[in-house]
Amino acid sequence: MGNFKEDIVNVKAFVFDCDGVFTDGRIVMLPSGEMLRSFHAKDGFAVSLAIKRGYPIAVISGGKGEAMMLRFRKLGVTDIYLSCGDKLEALEDFRAKHALNYENIMFMGDDIPDVEPMLQCGLPVAPADAVPEVKNICRYISNVKGGDGCVRDVIEQVLKAQGTWAAIGCERDLFSL
Repeated sequence: MGNFKEDIVNVKAFVFDCDGVFTDGRIVMLPSGEMLRSFHAKDGFAVSLAIKRGYPIAVISGGKGEAMMLRFRKLGVTDIYLSCGDKLEALEDFRAKHALNYENIMFMGDDIPDVEPMLQCGLPVAPADAVPEVKNICRYISNVKGGDGCVRDVIEQVLKAQGTWAAIGCERDLFSL
């Protein structure tokens, strides 16, 4: 393994936890039982662009909720593992489904349940506010907190390093995110 900036050219797929990565980890519970989360629009743009560029993306989360599922489907994510009790099993399912090697997967997590699957992947990364146990195993720690655009940070770096980032004139259908 080289340094992070050299190794990101080998990334072929992304895996993300949800709460604490796509969100700041705060959840509002409605009387109906539905849990509301706030997502950063720039993360959504980056995810949708990466999918349009051919990168498989998975969300593997212990969290659940119809709104969460709808958000990721709207972005084009098809590999969504919610209420996940075994993140390693979900990661293996994703890897096998897309015929990926673990070393070509970037996994962004923020808390202890993410450590084991992150260790399987070639590039474990974290938001700025991840717990120390996660930061200690990461090849890169974003300077951006969860829910503030850390997903955009890592996707943009990978796509730019591989020459697939849209500099100007991005596809019009991405603007509805």
